[in-house]
Order: sequence, then C-alpha cells, then structure tokens
Amino acid sequence: MKLSTGMNVPIHSYKHNQRLHRIWKKAIVLYQDDHVLVTANNRTHVIENNGRSWNTKEPAICYFYNDLWFNIIGMLKPDGIHYYCNLSSPYLYDGEAIKYIDYDLDVKVYPNGTYRILDRHEYDLHARQMSYSAEIKAIIENQLKDLIRRIERKEEPFAEKEIRHFYEQYKRMSHTKEKR
Repeated sequence: MKLSTGMNVPIHSYKHNQRLHRIWKKAIVLYQDDHVLVTANNRTHVIENNGRSWNTKEPAICYFYNDLWFNIIGMLKPDGIHYYCNLSSPYLYDGEAIKYIDYDLDVKVYPNGTYRILDRHEYDLHARQMSYSAEIKAIIENQLKDLIRRIERKEEPFAEKEIRHFYEQYKRMSHTKEKR
C-alpha cells in the first residue's frame, strides 16, 4: 500500500534495539515526493512505550526524509513556530505506519532562530547499551552537523513559509473531512 495525500496514518518510532518507543495514532499526509514526506496532526493521541499516553497540544507539520537521518516537526504555537528535530533513520512506510528509528539526539529550534542540542547523555548511554556501530555514530554526527547548517541558514522548513503553507493545506483538508 502506498501513501497518498489526505490519507490518515499512524507514526511509529523505534529505538535501535527494535523496541517500539512511541506511537502517534494519526497524522494526515499532505505531500510526498522522492525525497520527503510531509504530514500534519493536531491534538493527536500519543502512546509511550511504558503505556503512558497524552495528546499533542498544538498543530504540527512533520517532515520525514527517505535519504536524511533526521526528521523535523514544526509546532505552531502562539508565540511562533518551534521546531523539534529528531536524529533518526530515514523513514519507511510498510502499509501499517510511517516508521523510523529514533537515535536520541534532538535539536530544539526557537522562533527567534536560536537552537539547543538535547539528549546528548541519552545518546551516549544508548550508544553503549545498544552497541551503535561506528558507522551509525558517524552518520548521526554528520547528519547533526548538516541539520545545524540548515537551521543556521534558515533553509526550508526553517524559514517558516513552507510550514505555514502546509498548515493552511492541513486546515482545508481537515475542514473538508469534518463536513463529510
């Protein structure tokens, strides 16, 4: 089964040891090409691997890449767009869910363009516990540098225009589905 625009699909995040980490119950596909998949969600139900669950608080536009080792979530908050970037494997879709491996390191980007690298300790711990290969560690470190370069240059989606475009598309699609 292939993804198509307007389709609702869950997102599954795994850890390197193949254990399920987190599930987002529903996201709507906004766009897909040979490089990127863009989805959106708002107040979606999330289930953690320990059974705890919660709902997201604001609309989010999510970018998954099939050739980059990170994904980007643009969260539309009252004070502007906040980005949460996960260092991760490229995504795949297997007919069940959008899936990727979360490699712990994250970058949080604030509306003013400043950013923070998060969870270095968790990354180091999991690298030892799950025996990340030298190749995986090199890929993650190189992709972190590439991600920071994109953030600093305000490349899409960090320039906001594209996030806002996809959010408007999401609102139109959600409104149309509610009328059915």
